[in-house]
Amino acid sequence: MTQEQAADEQLVGITVDEPRDGLPELITTDKQLIHAANSLKNGTGPVALDAERASGFKYSGRAYLVQLRREGSGTFLIDPTFFANLSLIQDALTDVDWILHAASQDLVCLREAGLFPTAQLFDTELAGRILGCDRVGLGPLLLAELGYSLAKEHSAADWSTRPLPTKWLNYAALDVEFLIELWMILSEQLIDADKYDWAIQEFNHVKDTTAPIVREDPWRRTSGLHGARKPRQLAIVRSLWHTRDQIARDQDIAPGRILPDSIFVQIANETVESDSRVEDLPALNGRLTRRNKKLWVGAVYDALALSEDELPATRVRSTTPPPPRTWQEKNPTAFAQLEQVRSGIAAIGESLNMPVENLITPETVRRILWTPPVDELELQQMLDSYNARPWQQEIITPLLRQALFDSPIPTEPANAALQ
Repeated sequence: MTQEQAADEQLVGITVDEPRDGLPELITTDKQLIHAANSLKNGTGPVALDAERASGFKYSGRAYLVQLRREGSGTFLIDPTFFANLSLIQDALTDVDWILHAASQDLVCLREAGLFPTAQLFDTELAGRILGCDRVGLGPLLLAELGYSLAKEHSAADWSTRPLPTKWLNYAALDVEFLIELWMILSEQLIDADKYDWAIQEFNHVKDTTAPIVREDPWRRTSGLHGARKPRQLAIVRSLWHTRDQIARDQDIAPGRILPDSIFVQIANETVESDSRVEDLPALNGRLTRRNKKLWVGAVYDALALSEDELPATRVRSTTPPPPRTWQEKNPTAFAQLEQVRSGIAAIGESLNMPVENLITPETVRRILWTPPVDELELQQMLDSYNARPWQQEIITPLLRQALFDSPIPTEPANAALQ
C-alpha cells in the first residue's frame, strides 16, 4: 500500500454526490445567461470558477462547460458553446476576486470564452503547495481541510458530449461547491505561516503570464522521433505531422485520434529503407492509415521532393543547459556550484515546508549557473528575466551569490526567510 493510499484510508470524509442546493439548470439561452449575470453581480465576496475541456478528444482547448459560484448568488453551470462569448458574465464580475484550483489549466480557455480576472486571483492548488500540503489536488485538499469526499471519475471525460449526463453535471458543480470555504481556510493558513504575500505574488504571476503555449517546430516533439535519424526521415515525419495537424484542426479532433505518432517514424523508416512504392508500404496500408491514405501518401511525396537544403537538421542547437548529469565532466566548476545551491535550496525548502520547485524553478538555477553572470547586478537582471518573484529572489539570491562569487551570505534576509 502506498503512502497516499494509506492516507486516503485514514481520512474518510463525508461523501458528497451533488450540490447542497441541488443541481442547477444548465444555462443555454440568453434569458438564462442574463439572469445568471444579474445574480452574480448582486452576490458578495469572490467568485469560484472552473471549466471543463475535452482534452484528448478535441483539437481545440476550448471550454465546453463553465461553472461559477458566489455567495448570495448560488452556482451556475454555463454551456459556452451556445454563446458567442460570456461578456455578460465578465461585466457582472468586474473587480470581483477570482478563486480557481490549478488556475493555469483554465485561464486560457476561460479567456477564450470572454472571461478573465480583473481583480485578485487566488489559486487553491498553488496555495496548498506554498503551505507544504502533502497532496494538492482539489479532492485531497477538500478532504483534509473540510472533511468532504468528492468523486473525480469524470475528470477525463469528453466534455464535448451533448447532452451532458446528469452525473457529469453534478461532478462539475461540485468542483466549485466548496472552493469559497477552502479559500477562507487556506488564506488563514497562509497568513499564519507568514506566506500570504508570497502566495499573492505567485497568484499574480499566474494571472499575468498564463497564455497559450506556442512551440517552435512542434513536430520535433513527436513521440519516438529518435528513431528517425536521417534528414529525409525527419522531413517525412515533419510533413506527416503537419498533415495530421491540419486534419485534426479542420475536424476538431485530437491529433492522436487521427493517427498515433509511432506510425510517423515507421512510415519514414520504411520509405527511406525500402525500394517499394510509397503507396505499397506496409505502414501506409494498415488499419490506422487506411483512412486519409491519400493525404499520408501525398505528405510523404512532398517530403521526398525536397532538396537537400530544405531538409530539417538532425540536431537543433539548444539554448538550454545540458542535463546536470553531464556537468561534472563538461564544467566541473558549474557542477560544484549546482550541488552547493541545490543543497541550500533543499535545506530552505525543508525549513519552510515547501517544495523546492516552488522556491525557484530548477531550470532558472541551471541557466544561471551554466552561463554565470559577471557580477551581482547581472545576477539580479537574470533573475528578473527568468520571472523570479521578489520573495523568491530574497531567499535564493544569497545562495547564488555565495556559489558564484564566494561572498558571505547576509544573515538578515536569509534568517527572515527562514522564520
